[in-house]
Amino acid sequence: MAVFTVAEARAELVRLLPLLEEIVRLRADAAELAASTRARTAPSPLGGLAELKAAQARLDELLTEVTGCGVELKGLAPLLLDFPAMLDGTPVLLCWLEGEGELAWFHRTDLGFAGRRRLADPDHPGAHP
Repeated sequence: MAVFTVAEARAELVRLLPLLEEIVRLRADAAELAASTRARTAPSPLGGLAELKAAQARLDELLTEVTGCGVELKGLAPLLLDFPAMLDGTPVLLCWLEGEGELAWFHRTDLGFAGRRRLADPDHPGAHP
């Protein structure tokens, strides 16, 4: 299991952002294509079953790439990523939620999302309340 510093996790998030944006787009496309395919009504302007299968395959590739670098995918809609880390000797997960501009939250591994806290000082990687 990868263990990130705050700086490493932030750098990895920056690297992943284009992939995450593609995931969000493909997630919406796949949802529309799936609904159109199930309803058997007028086809989606995005295509049909072949395009749905292609979107799902690309989503699988992207999700594999995201998790392959040691990041934990906790949710797909909305995207929720956890980066395993240590803060002051305590195992934590640095937490990013779709729509957030930066990696600025963490929670203890035993508390989950409900225990989410903001990193106190983004300029000091080990700081937290």
